[in-house]
Amino acid sequence: MTSHQTTPGERPAEARAHQSEDLAALLERLLAEVPDKTQKDLAVEAGVKYPTLNAWLNRTRGTSRIELEVLRALAKTFQAWGVDTSPREFFEATGRPVPGRTDEEREARLLKLYRQLPEDRQRDLVKDAEAMLRVSRVS
Repeated sequence: MTSHQTTPGERPAEARAHQSEDLAALLERLLAEVPDKTQKDLAVEAGVKYPTLNAWLNRTRGTSRIELEVLRALAKTFQAWGVDTSPREFFEATGRPVPGRTDEEREARLLKLYRQLPEDRQRDLVKDAEAMLRVSRVS
């Protein structure tokens, strides 16, 4: 009996197999690790509409436009259920760059929040931001 030995830097076969998973395969694998949880449980806890989640699992809906926060919420839900996973797996499964708050991502998140505020609160936010900028220039 022989065993496959990995060379330094090489990932074990199981990890290599996971590396090429799409989102549907990743979700199926992780859901299998929590047999007491359903797709509906995942949708509710991660804040995803069930038909959308189901379409991702059935590969009838693309995954290239999934918001970054949704991918993080999916990972966080599985982690809360005791599954060993990370946002990195979800980003890789959708062909996205590895997670990390980039300037563009932070700006997009701020703009999304800003647009959800009523107009008077938007004005307040702009004033607060201007005040923070003035203070940061003094420091």
